[in-house]
Amino acid sequence: MAIFSVYVVNKAGGLIYQLDNYAPRAEAEKTFSYPLDLLLKLHDERVLVAFGQRDGIRGIKFVVLADPRQGGIDSLLRKIYEIYSDFALKNPFYSLEMPIRCELFDQNLKLALEVAEKAGTFGPGS
Repeated sequence: MAIFSVYVVNKAGGLIYQLDNYAPRAEAEKTFSYPLDLLLKLHDERVLVAFGQRDGIRGIKFVVLADPRQGGIDSLLRKIYEIYSDFALKNPFYSLEMPIRCELFDQNLKLALEVAEKAGTFGPGS
């Protein structure tokens, strides 16, 4: 299961944070001989889009693009809100409605996404 991207949008509709989380897994190098036997298949991959808005911050929207089979997206949105509150809003150098440029926010968000992908869900104590 995968979480592809996380976006934070301000109340004016401007993108203030973007994280592209999905990196394709590296595979062993394959060598081919000529002529190549190619088989093209149609893949119907879908993406789940989850929106989150918390009552404490009016107008800020959190958007998560994830695999539809990924569980615990609501809990993940709550965790992202908590990380935003702790590391962006409490940062004295951060101004509301401005792009988020905080290393601790990045680190903790990546850690939360990693835990969510491995566990498939977030518990109340995460």
